[in-house]
Amino acid sequence: MDKVRYSIIIPMYNEEAVIQETYRRIKKVMDHTGESYELLFVNDGSTDNCAAMIEEYSYWDGSVKLIDLSRNFGHQIAITAGMDYAAGDAIVIIDADLQDPPELILDMISEWRKGYEVVYAKRVKRRGESLFKKWTASAFYRILRYCTDIAIPVDTGDFRLIDRKVNDQLKRLPERNRFVRGLVSWVGFRQKAIEYERDERLAGETKYPLKRMIKLSLDGITSFSTKPLKLAGVLGGLLSVSGFLYLMYVLYMAIFTDSAVKGWASMTGISLVFNGFVLLMLGILGEYVGRIYDETKGRPLYIVQEVYGRSVEEEPKTPEATPQVRTEVASLRR
Repeated sequence: MDKVRYSIIIPMYNEEAVIQETYRRIKKVMDHTGESYELLFVNDGSTDNCAAMIEEYSYWDGSVKLIDLSRNFGHQIAITAGMDYAAGDAIVIIDADLQDPPELILDMISEWRKGYEVVYAKRVKRRGESLFKKWTASAFYRILRYCTDIAIPVDTGDFRLIDRKVNDQLKRLPERNRFVRGLVSWVGFRQKAIEYERDERLAGETKYPLKRMIKLSLDGITSFSTKPLKLAGVLGGLLSVSGFLYLMYVLYMAIFTDSAVKGWASMTGISLVFNGFVLLMLGILGEYVGRIYDETKGRPLYIVQEVYGRSVEEEPKTPEATPQVRTEVASLRR
């Protein structure tokens, strides 16, 4: 088999409603390059039929590979699995929901040929998303930029092209609570943004509800910054000084005046503020300690149940595909 020029990593989780169109559009774009490529679909524990569909495509399309994980390990881990299996000189990461236009890959390749090792897509508009989602996403990227010592581009997702040398460096990083776009910024190299307008989902539901967005945000901040811990120390010092001064005032009033100390409500309020602060700081410490615990366990990031796909030179060794799949692949090859 000839050396693979491009690897397209497509993590998917319950994308049966859209995966056929995703395959068609990405394949059409990559055929325009006139060079060899592989489509690496990573099944992150889907419970619908999307993995079976890609498995069937892999029997008749030599460019299709299916990496079937044993369970749902999370979006960032699925991307990491795709990176580990990618064989191309340039690797593209794109979600299966078609919110990121596959046609932009050709522009990324063009910039890569100019010498950029990382070409990432920057959203200038997000269609089909609620105001709450847009606001929280915008706030997260700006908080992350403030907290970290490295320049992580704002309003960018995982849709990007990375050079083989960048991919090799990322494979050396052992983090378990991964924030891939942050890791790509951390390794450096020449990087360039391409602006685009993000589409709404073609079908199905978002795989990043609020709970997962919060988890991703915590992974991003705790993986690249200790500022929350430093901020806790500063605020703790200020509150301690304020509490000490207030204590001196109370003692002065009790010893040198005949006024009874009043304001038990205010004392209770101050006590609640201090206790709430302590609990908040314990929560922040717990996040960091929990991540340290995850790192020390040494478990593998993911477990692959099966890998489907063949080299282009091999003949199909499986039962005949359905007429629908055979017709689709044939039309795409014309």
